[in-house]
Amino acid sequence: MALPAIAPYPMPTEADLPANKVDWTVDPDRAVLLVHDLQNYFLGAFTEGASPVTELLANVSRLKKECARLGVPVVYSAQPGGQSPAERGLQQDFWGPGLPDDARAKAIADAVAPGPDDTVLTKWKYSAFVRSDLDGMMAAQGRDQLVVVGVYAHIGVMMTACDAWMRDIRPFLVADAVADFSAEDHAMALRWAAAKCAVVTTTDRLLTDLLTDLEGN
Repeated sequence: MALPAIAPYPMPTEADLPANKVDWTVDPDRAVLLVHDLQNYFLGAFTEGASPVTELLANVSRLKKECARLGVPVVYSAQPGGQSPAERGLQQDFWGPGLPDDARAKAIADAVAPGPDDTVLTKWKYSAFVRSDLDGMMAAQGRDQLVVVGVYAHIGVMMTACDAWMRDIRPFLVADAVADFSAEDHAMALRWAAAKCAVVTTTDRLLTDLLTDLEGN
């Protein structure tokens, strides 16, 4: 039930993206950037210094910096270590005890670490909305778009995007700022999200859209 060792695979490019069913455009006045589960424990499954994790961290860092500059709130989800069986619930049956109660394992990767103005939410289930204040925080700020980056694409990233959609929050899944167990799992998550609940985009395209919308205002 431990995480698999993830073999290197190429990060998808613009040419690899599935067709989106909707034509939503990200708006810096409506969006929140969610950095999903980029803790050392989860990143440790990847081959260090290889694709896709190198591009993942570089692109999340770019998005985080630009969102902060544009006034887009940056929120992190982070799972607690040393969870009890009651806290784990059914995740225990699929994934075992989860993160150890170890500061390094629980920490968010240095390359994308939260800044003083960022928010870190405790995450308990696949969706970052479950047992957190993400929904309420976004509503209080009048924001109804969620840009999702992080790991793993076909599990928590996809479920969080779908949960956002079910709450009438428009999700944007950044194809080259997420990573997964394999290229196949990664591609499946992108196809499913584009067809069912989200706009699938790239780091470059999303940053262009953010700046274009800002200049248009």
